[in-house]
Amino acid sequence: MLRGSPERELAAWWEAEAVAATKAQAAKEQVRVDPGAAGEPERKAGEEQPKEPAPAPPCAAEEGDARFPPRPPPTLPVSLAKPEPVSGLCPHGKSRIKGRSCKRSSGQPDEYCSLRPVTVDSSKARTSLDALKISIRQLKWKEFPFGRRLPCDIYWHGVSFHDNDIFSGQVNKFPGMTEMVRKITLSRAVRIMQNLFPEEYNFYPRSWILPDEFQLFVAQVRMVKDGDPSWKPTFIVKPDSGCQGDGIYLIKDPSDIRLSGTLQSRPAVVQEYICKPLLIDKLKFDIRLYVLLKSLEPLEIYIAKDGLSRFCTEPYQEPSPKNLHHIFMHLTNYSLNIHSGNFIHSDSTSTGSKRTFSSILYRLSSKGVDIKKVWSDIISLVIKTVIALTPELKVFYQSDIPAGRPGPTCFQILGFDILLMKNLKPILLEVNANPSMRIEHEQELSPGVFENVPSLVDEEVKVAVIRDTLRLMDPLKKKRESQSQLLGKSLASKENPPHSDLASASQGNANPDAHLPSICLKQVFPKYAKQFNYLRLVDRMANLFIRFLGIKGTMKLGPTGFRTFIRNCKLSSSSLSMAAADILYIDITRRWNSMTVDQRDSGMCLQAFVEAFFYLAQRKFKMLPLHEQVASLIDLCEYHLSLLDEKRLVCGRSGTSSASRLQPSGTPQEAAPPAPPAEGRPQPCTDGAHKVSHSRHTVS
Repeated sequence: MLRGSPERELAAWWEAEAVAATKAQAAKEQVRVDPGAAGEPERKAGEEQPKEPAPAPPCAAEEGDARFPPRPPPTLPVSLAKPEPVSGLCPHGKSRIKGRSCKRSSGQPDEYCSLRPVTVDSSKARTSLDALKISIRQLKWKEFPFGRRLPCDIYWHGVSFHDNDIFSGQVNKFPGMTEMVRKITLSRAVRIMQNLFPEEYNFYPRSWILPDEFQLFVAQVRMVKDGDPSWKPTFIVKPDSGCQGDGIYLIKDPSDIRLSGTLQSRPAVVQEYICKPLLIDKLKFDIRLYVLLKSLEPLEIYIAKDGLSRFCTEPYQEPSPKNLHHIFMHLTNYSLNIHSGNFIHSDSTSTGSKRTFSSILYRLSSKGVDIKKVWSDIISLVIKTVIALTPELKVFYQSDIPAGRPGPTCFQILGFDILLMKNLKPILLEVNANPSMRIEHEQELSPGVFENVPSLVDEEVKVAVIRDTLRLMDPLKKKRESQSQLLGKSLASKENPPHSDLASASQGNANPDAHLPSICLKQVFPKYAKQFNYLRLVDRMANLFIRFLGIKGTMKLGPTGFRTFIRNCKLSSSSLSMAAADILYIDITRRWNSMTVDQRDSGMCLQAFVEAFFYLAQRKFKMLPLHEQVASLIDLCEYHLSLLDEKRLVCGRSGTSSASRLQPSGTPQEAAPPAPPAEGRPQPCTDGAHKVSHSRHTVS
């Protein structure tokens, strides 16, 4: 389990959610308090809502929401009500002066207590539009459903980063995320991590990429069968670009793969099928968890405390030649099972073919399952998967939003599909860049006639995820907090501030989220960074790769950039000449380019660079595990680059000062540069003025 005792607060998540899941849905929107917040009492379903926060002054009335007319400010109790202002006087009894704002008793202008609403462009939201509208309404923000000529604070895209050309604000997609979570790219990214840390990444099934690795797949299966004749595996074939279960099928032998026709034009991944899943009501199910990637640099990850469980609609049996084609038995995809005659729509969170994950945890807990460990293992899986994805995401990011050029900041909600095995070990099935955020389902009224019907289970989970993602990304939050602090100081500076109730009202106005339930997204990184930073070796390699790309906006390393990398990091020697480095570059680049469909840019991609880096590390640091070899080479590269950066910095200073004013001796840093790391074991990296990597860790 995760160190640092996160289990206690994780246990609180499912406990509160499971209790709520067993009660009737009394209202469409239910206030639930995060049980992980210490000292905060739980609010049971059916209790009265807390009183509204102290009313805002008239100047803070709602602005600009065309769909909802401004509400009149609520009246204060009789004991707190102020006398009506006389005509020509401000609300505080002072004469009005044309062109000037009213000054409050605290000495602050009217505008000081109001802040414009956050603006959201929802014109490209597509299927997530309904849940987004509800979220914006709950937050009292301003929506622009048809776009806006002026920039918005947040742009909500339905498919990808490139849905719209934007140069400021925040957008809910990362460039390259759709490509990164495809079956083949995800499998390659996780495979790199499995080579480095096989025990840490055993949550992803063994995979082969078709058609490139078909012969390897056949050979490895034959070898295992020869060693263990009793082994009778089942494999699942997934098209690379498939979604919603399209094109997935099961096989018992490599010869059953449908090689003819589509495989060349539609590559696929073949994986070991999990034959012993955890069953509930004799049905197989999977878990859809929502993960917010809030930032790449620094890395910030949040996990929603509740998700969805999607059930098959036919009782499960272990795969056999007779039932391999029973998709309603083996595939948990909602888009497939909804067409089954056994699919059950339910407004209850704990029954039907789609339920909340918290209701599943409650049921498992009642049977004595250690839910704390289940949550801990799932969180570990999510963090490790994101760590595997981030290196190449950084390459995409610097390509679309080069440093120094205008561009938006990015965040994204990901859908993690996870299967629990019979022994409760979580297995990663796939990651979705565009998880469905629909909060209704189609219901057939008569043959061929369908109607969209609200789904309370979807709405409960998805609206909370979108709303609280927006709350975390709120671009005006700091301004609002700063305003509150300044207002508090101003009120406190008065010896006898009149209307003490006004101060409490102002404090209530400073917290616009007071009427909302606590945030359902829990930070897991960098909260647990110390436990996972040692895994970020490829992330540090990506920093080296990006440094030597040279041209802004490119994603592939040219031969000159690779030679510069070898030269600046002092990797050439008697055993590796520059000519040998050129041959290494050509061989690896040619092979990787033959495996990729995108041939727009020529050069070495990040995954090819990682392979070359592994080769160099194994040559230079022999007799060590691979992850220690790689860590040692990264340390060596970062050390030499830090010296180079220091040298350039000194030269730059020398060029801007006259020779007569130069000191004969350098600074302590210049006089005593950091010692190089000893070959054979990793050492801490002492970066120079331009740090290349993250903080160093010790690899054991």
